[in-house]
Amino acid sequence: MKKLILQGCFVLLLIAFSSVYAGGCSNAPDTAKCLKLVEQQVIADFQHIFGEKLYGSEQGVNQVAKRFTKAAEQGDAGAQFALGNIHDSGQGGPQDVNQAAKWYKKAAEQGHTEAQHNLGVMYANGHGVPQDVNQATKWYRQAAEQGLANAQYNLGISYEFGKGVIQNHKEAAKWFRKAAEQGFALAQYNLGVVYDSGKVVPQDYKAAATWYRKAAEQGYVNAQNNLGVAYENGKGVYQDRKEAAKWYRKAAEQGYANAQNNLGFLYERGKGVAQDYKAAAKWYRKAAEQGLANAQHNLGTSYWFGRGFIQDYKMAAKWFHKAAKQGFAKAQHNLGIYYGLGKGVPLDYKEAVKWYHKAAEQGYANAQHSLGVMYAGGKGVHQNDVFAHMYFNVAAANGSKEALGLRELIVKRMPPSQIAEAQKLAREWVGSH
Repeated sequence: MKKLILQGCFVLLLIAFSSVYAGGCSNAPDTAKCLKLVEQQVIADFQHIFGEKLYGSEQGVNQVAKRFTKAAEQGDAGAQFALGNIHDSGQGGPQDVNQAAKWYKKAAEQGHTEAQHNLGVMYANGHGVPQDVNQATKWYRQAAEQGLANAQYNLGISYEFGKGVIQNHKEAAKWFRKAAEQGFALAQYNLGVVYDSGKVVPQDYKAAATWYRKAAEQGYVNAQNNLGVAYENGKGVYQDRKEAAKWYRKAAEQGYANAQNNLGFLYERGKGVAQDYKAAAKWYRKAAEQGLANAQHNLGTSYWFGRGFIQDYKMAAKWFHKAAKQGFAKAQHNLGIYYGLGKGVPLDYKEAVKWYHKAAEQGYANAQHSLGVMYAGGKGVHQNDVFAHMYFNVAAANGSKEALGLRELIVKRMPPSQIAEAQKLAREWVGSH
């Protein structure tokens, strides 16, 4: 019985600390490693505050909380922080974010680094205190300047999005680097994105891949996916689609939709893995059901051509529609095709034109070409050679060879005045888009 009480006491402390200690383990790529560090810190803090070993104590859960309260009221910052954690996590009693914020603040004002960070999180989310991004950033900065990686990362995020500070991407990158060099996976990933984009520092795919790898090896799914992209395209690393498939799979098996879609694509094309339409469809579906528009489109295409499924136009239309509603241009165009042919949906030229327009407005050349065809034939719209020529012209400028050929055909039946008007409209269209 004594042993169970002591174990319960320890579990209370471990859960309370792990929930938000040093920012908590919930966002840590290696949760087991994070919890081990928390466990060590819990033991050290208990011994520091009370001068006795955790497993040598016979106090129950409530007695432990009382001991923390007594020490906290006497001004011990570690106990104040621990008490804030207990109230924040709701272990040993009802959760009380107001009390959590109160004790975090007392510890933070004494310079307790983790308490400063956690108080910043409370202000950022409006938990126990009025939401105040300026206060959040203030406390992140105090903890960051003391070297706390979580706080450095969150301060970087503040600069990245201009929360509580003037937006400054260079300053964001600076703080991401500080946290990344301490092994903080989210910061390593963000620093990789900084190098990948080249918006703040000179574009450097090798550096991007290096930082993605560091975060990926800690299990961070976004980084695993991006490292897979690097290998698939040979950016910063030698092109190796088997290696790409490996990293996509790691992220996909953790439920990351982009990686599931990317892995499905490799299976569909037989790149880095044996071609397998069923496996492709399986991964597309997983991502599509999470709402990823690209995957919804790809799943629709699988149904359209009967790859991995029995050919089913209605199912194809269903998934194209889901992606189209999210603004995915290829799906909008394909849905337009389905309405124009009456595949999986009732024949409806007006509806076809509607979806072609949506995709064309995004610069999708195939949709611009299709609009030209509809105007040339008067399907779903009043027949208009000027508009047909205009859309063929725009599509041709965007690389559509078919549109170029159709433009040359239609021009034979147009007077010079209409051609001039169509060319003017095409220039205006390009200028406004």
